[in-house]
Amino acid sequence: MRTALHALTDELRRLKTAGVKTVAVSDESVAMLRRIVQARARGGAAAAPRDMPEPAASVLEARAAAVPLKPYEPPVPVYTPKPAPKPAGEVLPPPPIVSLPPGDKQTRWNMLLELVRNDATCKAHVRPGKKVVLGAGSVEAKIMFVGEAPGAEEELQGEPFVGPAGELLTKMIQAMGLKRTEIYIGNVMNWRPELPTPAGEAQIGNRPPTESELRYCLPYLRAQIDVVNPGVIVALGATAAHGLLGFAAFKTLGDVRGRWYEFGGKPLMITYHPSYLLRPPVDNRKKRLVWEDLLKVMERAALPIADKQRSYFLDK
Repeated sequence: MRTALHALTDELRRLKTAGVKTVAVSDESVAMLRRIVQARARGGAAAAPRDMPEPAASVLEARAAAVPLKPYEPPVPVYTPKPAPKPAGEVLPPPPIVSLPPGDKQTRWNMLLELVRNDATCKAHVRPGKKVVLGAGSVEAKIMFVGEAPGAEEELQGEPFVGPAGELLTKMIQAMGLKRTEIYIGNVMNWRPELPTPAGEAQIGNRPPTESELRYCLPYLRAQIDVVNPGVIVALGATAAHGLLGFAAFKTLGDVRGRWYEFGGKPLMITYHPSYLLRPPVDNRKKRLVWEDLLKVMERAALPIADKQRSYFLDK
């Protein structure tokens, strides 16, 4: 009993220190305390009734009355909806009108780069941390290669053909007796075509650009051709060929590959994309087809061709 009284006294002191001025006590607890006081007055705590209950319930009641408990309310989960991916067939604004003032080639190219980087539509299609892609190389190039659309590596670095296909293209250029820095490389697209991807995650895979996407970016490619003024243009792959010749120009790349066309007043050669050569089976037959197209390009560009070069990828 003495322990219970001490506990009760300590609790009352704590409540008083906390600023509690009133404590609710049941009638039974009041009667119990009165009997304890009367028993002590007659002869000490030993005279207290043995069957008297511990006052723990009274302490709990006092706490409950002094600090009312609120019912438990589970936290409301915060839901942030993820932005829906842009549909592949979305309607784009009309293609931009690109007009550059007269000047030297490098100055005009720098101005074009700023136009592309600040294009609202291009920027809207580039994921955070990625870049709009224009072109790269020499503005004095005699030969201009045109690729398809930026991939994962290209949109990260902001330059065309920097992945495995780009490494093979560099070897193809070297086989022509040139350096990559001596030619110009562009794309028919300035951003990587999107695939449905959850926000914050990396896109897996690529898709061909739509006709409306190609039409939107085509003025920027025309402007690059106007600035560089190459002697020959080489379209690499079906997407590039569709962008330059039109979507209805052919059904399969084999229908137009290896033939001369014209784009923007420049001779245009169509050939396979370097990635085609990287797909199994990797054999000299496919390499020879592309090399024959490049030999035609070298002849049109008046580049010297050695007998050894003419025999590349011929089965012996």
